[in-house]
Amino acid sequence: MHRTVSRLKSLWYKVTHWEFWPFAVLYFPVNFYYPWLAFKCRSLFFFTAANPSIDFGGMLGESKSAIFDLIPEKYLPAYRLIAPGDESAAKTFAQQIGYPLIAKPDIGERGKLVEKINDEQALEKYLAKCPVPFLMQAFVSFPLELGVFFVKHPNNAEGRITSIVEKDFMSVVGDGHHTVKQLLDSNPRALLQIDTNHPRFQLLLEEIPQKGKKVTVEGIGNHCRGTTFLNANNRITEQLNSTFNTIAKGIKDFHFGRFDLRCNLWSDLEEGKNIMILELNGAGAEPGHIYQPGYSLWKGYRAIFWHLSTLAEISRANRKKGIPYWTFAQGWKKMKTIRAYNRKIESAL
Repeated sequence: MHRTVSRLKSLWYKVTHWEFWPFAVLYFPVNFYYPWLAFKCRSLFFFTAANPSIDFGGMLGESKSAIFDLIPEKYLPAYRLIAPGDESAAKTFAQQIGYPLIAKPDIGERGKLVEKINDEQALEKYLAKCPVPFLMQAFVSFPLELGVFFVKHPNNAEGRITSIVEKDFMSVVGDGHHTVKQLLDSNPRALLQIDTNHPRFQLLLEEIPQKGKKVTVEGIGNHCRGTTFLNANNRITEQLNSTFNTIAKGIKDFHFGRFDLRCNLWSDLEEGKNIMILELNGAGAEPGHIYQPGYSLWKGYRAIFWHLSTLAEISRANRKKGIPYWTFAQGWKKMKTIRAYNRKIESAL
């Protein structure tokens, strides 16, 4: 009975908190705005010109390893692309970088099949289930995980940060009496987004944390994995803009997207030191600050539409410089390839 009541509460929480609405529901108004942008650009796939060095402009189906190849090495954790089932290569690289490490599909989205691998046994299990090429990446222990959205118009010498989201991982605080699972049962966000039946939680959920002890339940900084997104736009400064202009200028033909990164301190971020870029998302990136609990839905749509409009402006400007949009045939073929690929991912979940 208690479990049923908790589920009903979480369902009501989902309905009344738009940050949890399904993507298709939240982005329904975009179905009307996007055609207008496509008409203005005279192309359904105008976004492919926004970041010419990234496949499909970074909207969908882009290779993470190919993007990493564009980023200056000093900002990247050690990584390697592993073919499906290549146990020898995976174990050799794991020995080089050590555990824990992060494994994730080279092409993927919304945190699917992204896992923290703590030992060789866990790596073997991941190899057995992952049906696609995947990245092995050194685990970055810096405490701050952020998403920094950066845009630069091709006709301007400098770009600017338009959004910063700070990520607060799903966690519980012990009371000395209840298990982690019991503590999670009182958290609507956990009920909505944490699969407590997943084997990786098996031992953790039965722990009884001491009073006041904070336990991180899910260390993958994805909204779909229970992470709370916090609006950190108040952290945007001229110094921070300057730092990210320096970073962006080291990435060929990059104009629009979000850096997902970890850093040690906010002051380090401003100075451009102790930064590790975990991913760089292109045309398909969202301004993550809008998912701050309690953020106005109207303001959220304003931010989404503004970024889409800016994406179209950048694409048109690049086209005038001689960078072509993908043709309809090219774009449609890519979409079919992405759908087939996603079915492979879904089969392993």
